Amino acid sequence: MKHDQEPFLIMDENLVDQSPFLKLGRWQWWLVVAINILFLVVGQAAAVLLGRFYYFQGGNSEWMATFVQTAGFPILLIPLFLLHPSLKLEILTTSTSSSIKFVALIYVFLGLLVAGDSMLYSVGLLYLSASTYSLICSTQLAFNAVFSYFLNSQKMTALILNSVGILSLSAALIAVNEDSEIPSGVSKGKYFLGFLCTLGASAVCSLLLSLMQLSFEKVLRKETFSVVLEMQIYTSLVATCVSTVGLFASGEWKGLQKEMEGFDSGRVSYVLTLVWTAISWQVCAVGVVGLIFTVSSLFSNIISTMSLVITPLAALIVFHDKMNAVKVIATLMALCGFCSYIYQNYIDDAKARKMGSQSHTDDIEEPHHV
Repeated sequence: MKHDQEPFLIMDENLVDQSPFLKLGRWQWWLVVAINILFLVVGQAAAVLLGRFYYFQGGNSEWMATFVQTAGFPILLIPLFLLHPSLKLEILTTSTSSSIKFVALIYVFLGLLVAGDSMLYSVGLLYLSASTYSLICSTQLAFNAVFSYFLNSQKMTALILNSVGILSLSAALIAVNEDSEIPSGVSKGKYFLGFLCTLGASAVCSLLLSLMQLSFEKVLRKETFSVVLEMQIYTSLVATCVSTVGLFASGEWKGLQKEMEGFDSGRVSYVLTLVWTAISWQVCAVGVVGLIFTVSSLFSNIISTMSLVITPLAALIVFHDKMNAVKVIATLMALCGFCSYIYQNYIDDAKARKMGSQSHTDDIEEPHHV
């Protein structure tokens, strides 16, 4: 997306020439967007539930929970090479005027942010129920509105500001709720720590999305789906290396064997939980970065907020989380904030269509001089 392009659901014509997905027309573009939305929502909901299941069944390694959030990146090589069988995975494919060292530095920096973000999420999920965790994560939308304004020239409207305010109040309700369901064995102090870590993780995640979009626009410039996958692969590689170092440096690796043997649902379940958690996070990541590529970081975060509709409801079924009055109100407020963003998008989209139609009409009616 270009800085002077106001709507964030309008397809950039330059992308049509560069991506094999976007050459067939508008409905094919919407199909790609829909697939990315499905990846994001399903992947995120599954990853959160599996992450909470890991702790619920006896897992307690924060670094292992951090590790699995990025360790599944090798599976992204499959769609990368399916798209371009002769493609070599190297930074040179970005085809940018920037030096290779500078591009590599950006990937390392983003990877370090991803590692820190993953750790914050792991701590938050350890001390919060899945439904409370998901509700706090909705603040990503508010944070992203701010970062998009400063980094991506996103226009701030009354509807967006309204949404930011509603989402902030929703998170505040969860923070001051005395009747919040606290997982077994978690003190109020650790619950508050989990709240702060999840809130901080939401802010870092929003910053990451805006920085990724800025990198596509200003540094990488070649916006193809293969570049999107490469960014996810490189940043995940860096984040996985960091979490691996943390796992061994902290000494948590020594207790993994005992943790697996003491896992309530058995060893096989322990391994499968970690494997599917890793896969789910990568499916989610493809959807997130794919939406940044096809639409914008702001829209990507909007769709992330849709997990509010799925994850807390799924947590009610899987973990029997309680939905007290405050949680219900916070959920409704978060959905209102989401709807406010969607309505702003509808207005922008309608305005862009009208302007595009008017411009096309003017071109036809303009007299040709011989």
